[in-house]
Amino acid sequence: MSRVAIIFYSQTGNTEELAKEIAAGVRAAGGEADLLRPQEVKHIRDYDSVALGCPAMGFEEIDDDIFEPMYNSIREDLLQKKVMLFGSYGWGGGEWMRTWEKEITGFGVKLCCSSVICCESPDKETREEARAAGAQLV
Repeated sequence: MSRVAIIFYSQTGNTEELAKEIAAGVRAAGGEADLLRPQEVKHIRDYDSVALGCPAMGFEEIDDDIFEPMYNSIREDLLQKKVMLFGSYGWGGGEWMRTWEKEITGFGVKLCCSSVICCESPDKETREEARAAGAQLV
């Protein structure tokens, strides 16, 4: 059975909603999903796949106070995993995700599917995308 870590930071609950949909997709595909907040992550060695979720912060960037330190601590281990990115935003057009995708793939991480993003709360279509992405992590 494939084991998936879904690591997320959420301020308003929108990114957490996406995390739960990804977990549902993982479980529906026969995998095991663990929902983790950045403070709970010590390592990711025991996982086959990792979904990383963070909302857009400041000037369209990932959170640098809570999420980014954890992300930097596990980045090397992501090279050997199936990885996907997700998150929400409230302004702009999702530039933070394009920047994050470019940074992580430039480091050598291969993303297994398209990133899932939404403006504010996820709608039905975005929830379906999140579940489908979760299944691809299995």
